[in-house]
Amino acid sequence: MKTRKSVRNRIKITKRGKVMRRAMALSHSRGNKSATQLQRKKRARGLDDGAKIVKKYF
Repeated sequence: MKTRKSVRNRIKITKRGKVMRRAMALSHSRGNKSATQLQRKKRARGLDDGAKIVKKYF
C-alpha cells in the first residue's frame, strides 16, 4: 500500500512507535488567544485513539 502523503505530513511516528500530532488552532487567529494557551499548544500531543489505523497508512 502506498503512503498517504496527507497523513505523513500531519503525523510523526516516534522511535518507540507512538503517534504524535500537532495541536489544532495555531495557524491563525492567534491574537485573541492568551500566551499560556499558545505555549500549551506548541507541544506535540500523542494520538491514542486510532493509532493503529494511522500506522496502516505509513
